[in-house]
Amino acid sequence: MRKRAVARGLVYVAIALVAGAAGVGGTLLRQRLTAPDTTAVDAQAAALAQDLRKDLNAGFYSAGGGTYGGPFTEGTLVAQTEEHGGVLLSVRSAGLTHTAEVMLGLVPPTGATVDADAYPVRCYRIAFARGPGSVRRTPSTCPAVRADGRPGSPVAQLGALLARLPANPYRATSAAGYDHTRRGATDFLKGGELVSAWDTVTDVAGRETGDDVYAVALRVNGVCHYLRMSSDADLVPLWTAPADEQHTCTARQAVTASALYGSDPAKEG
Repeated sequence: MRKRAVARGLVYVAIALVAGAAGVGGTLLRQRLTAPDTTAVDAQAAALAQDLRKDLNAGFYSAGGGTYGGPFTEGTLVAQTEEHGGVLLSVRSAGLTHTAEVMLGLVPPTGATVDADAYPVRCYRIAFARGPGSVRRTPSTCPAVRADGRPGSPVAQLGALLARLPANPYRATSAAGYDHTRRGATDFLKGGELVSAWDTVTDVAGRETGDDVYAVALRVNGVCHYLRMSSDADLVPLWTAPADEQHTCTARQAVTASALYGSDPAKEG
């Protein structure tokens, strides 16, 4: 009788274990079937990292990086990120090492038909220093709140930001001949066709950096931008400020953002 009870108990334990395994397996299978396909947006992150490697490619055979070319500034980083359908969330520097947080997936890849469900918004951390071998890309956690602290979705906030950008913010243009004043900055934006007649420019504030560069913070269509006025003809002079600086938008921040991450690779080696 006791042997029969023990055998029955073992059967019950086996049934429970099988049921538990089936439950866990079913949960994992369900998660796998319902989890978003991140292949497309991961590919965009890889393409972004590769383009940054080209821009950081120094040496005799470099053609200015092969993408935007010229001196590498925060503007280069922002231009590349937005080209790949994303926004620069923040950037931090420690000596020659820089770490950028980016959000991709706000805009599908150019010229590609991608199912929206297969192109979720994702965030990545990109670290770089000097040279193409310094670029490192890893997934990171996206912000849960808006950059300005207001209620609402950060994805919706940054998607709307992309929709309000001027038509030609990344045209490489020299600011030579324009006064280093707020009026000179506005004239340069219009004369260089970096903004159109339909764009609204407000809250212009500038500061000399001490190396014949005039750094300006301003808002174009309500979106904070930084402007680096210099004689460099191949520089990206105007770019969107990082998301974590959108609500403040000061000339002091523009000075920090306008510093070179590296000299023109085409002129090295």
